[in-house]
Amino acid sequence: MSTATIARLLIVDDEAALMTALCKTLELEQYATTGFTSAREALEHLRHHRYDVLLTDLMMPEMDGITFLRSAQAIDPNLSVIMMTGHGTIDTAVKSLQSGALDYVLKPFRLDNLLSVMTRALAMRRLQVENRELQQRIQERSRELEASNAELESFSYSVSHDLRAPLRAIDGFATLFMHEYGSQVPQDGLDLLANVVAGTARMQRLIDDLLHLARFSRQPLDMHTVSMKDLVQRVMATLQHQWPGRARHVEIGELPDCCGDQSLLEHVLTNVLSNAFKFTATRDPARIEIGAYAEGAEQVYFVRDNGVGFDMKYADKLFGAFQRLHAESDFPGTGIGLSIVRRIILRHGGRVSVESRLQEGTTLYFSLPR
Repeated sequence: MSTATIARLLIVDDEAALMTALCKTLELEQYATTGFTSAREALEHLRHHRYDVLLTDLMMPEMDGITFLRSAQAIDPNLSVIMMTGHGTIDTAVKSLQSGALDYVLKPFRLDNLLSVMTRALAMRRLQVENRELQQRIQERSRELEASNAELESFSYSVSHDLRAPLRAIDGFATLFMHEYGSQVPQDGLDLLANVVAGTARMQRLIDDLLHLARFSRQPLDMHTVSMKDLVQRVMATLQHQWPGRARHVEIGELPDCCGDQSLLEHVLTNVLSNAFKFTATRDPARIEIGAYAEGAEQVYFVRDNGVGFDMKYADKLFGAFQRLHAESDFPGTGIGLSIVRRIILRHGGRVSVESRLQEGTTLYFSLPR
């Protein structure tokens, strides 16, 4: 069904003959028309009926067209209005458009001109309705997200308190049992208890990483100018202390400042550089390069290493929570670090990507708006 077939027109003109003629003419063009000679009666009718386009005379005795236009759009904000006048001037046109009219037409009408204006008015009406529907969906989605965040906070509280307590009990009792009765337990039994203790420690790390992931996803950004060079050096000093005694060549290039949340960006660098340290553990010497370059409106930072790398056909799994591309026995971890990295960078309006070759190394890129 065409737009013209379903379009509903409200026509208001104090000249009854002209109003009737206009209604009949537009009905022949497949419009559904309703006419009034009284602006007040038309407004009352509009409170109970919906129309796509209003055609109203500018000069009417009981209410001028501009006052009527404003009252009509107060009832239906999506209503497209066309002003009709027999006294067209530039001032008249400007005043009509400033008051909310989409267009105006001069009496006596040329049908082709009137139909062209009608087509434009209906298109505008459709866009206004679609825009309001879109805004409503966005508001509904925002409310759903707020509810989801509230549920996530409740879950985080439950995890941090309800799950940690039994884990501490399991770890404590297993450790106490090994300490008090270890001499009476066969070695196989001690090995099993050691596995229990190691399992509780891994579960604790998973809980901590889950809490970090939830917190970094909703924590408000505290945006300031950040010295990426100072931040990298601070993170590197911490990691060098945690991974002592290995030959490691680290090259730090020019790192321009950026605007971001320093605390969150420190977590990004800690996770990315920790991976570089971890996956170069079998290399002698290990090589790590940290640099940056400009790309359009973005500042791109990268960390390149000569570690074990991975097959790029699995790259889509890299940033998912609990996704691992290497056995935990070879490279320990929970598989959440890069998921945290991606969440933080996306919240800054940037993006994350990676390039790698198996046994040749990996380069991870993250961008921030310049």
